[in-house]
Amino acid sequence: MAMHVPIGEAKARLPELVAAAMRGEDVVLDSVDAPQVRLVMVPPSDVEQRAAKRRSAIGMFADLVGDRDIDIRSLKADDRWNEHYGRKFGDPN
Repeated sequence: MAMHVPIGEAKARLPELVAAAMRGEDVVLDSVDAPQVRLVMVPPSDVEQRAAKRRSAIGMFADLVGDRDIDIRSLKADDRWNEHYGRKFGDPN
């Protein structure tokens, strides 16, 4: 059974409603005369699929990459990142 909540009340209860939607409950926001919005969870597989696509795209360069970590955060943590950024966009200071 769906949880129907008036839009005005939903503003105050948004964290609770988001948590309910993430648990798989059906949350519907209603206006005065009819249901308007349904809250649904974004499937976590989207992030995993993007990471898999990135790994497969880099796979053709596996011999060049070697055993380096290809995660975006680790690449940005590389010391050469700041040097590259500075050459491209100038000194941020």
